[in-house]
Amino acid sequence: MKPRAKSVGRRRFLKTAAGAAGALALAPTIIPSSALGRDGHVAPSERIVVGGIGIGGRGQYDLGCFLEQKDVQFVAVCDVKEARRTTIKKMVDTHYGNDQCAMIRDFRELLDRQDIDAVLIATGPNWHATASMYAAKAGKDIY
Repeated sequence: MKPRAKSVGRRRFLKTAAGAAGALALAPTIIPSSALGRDGHVAPSERIVVGGIGIGGRGQYDLGCFLEQKDVQFVAVCDVKEARRTTIKKMVDTHYGNDQCAMIRDFRELLDRQDIDAVLIATGPNWHATASMYAAKAGKDIY
């Protein structure tokens, strides 16, 4: 004959589970200071994520001004000319010390990105209005 398994009553189980949950709730949670906007960092919720469209000579100057701002994060460059995309990517990646700036050829693909809040549009006059209208329809802020 097998020994009978010890059963745990419902009340005892709930009391034990509630005690464990309470103890777990009191355990410290580690949050990096950068996530809270301390130690010279900007909290992610206060950061403006920007992408650039058609960044030539004038746009590079504007981008340089954007990169100086601690609350701006530039994440993607879009231009039909590969040489310009590569130049801007190198400039941004050097500034941030990584290789995460995306290079995109079609500005509509950049505007489809949900992580981008605003766009720097520095195209020539033939495309500036078109890119601006598409950006507005996509809900992006425009510079």
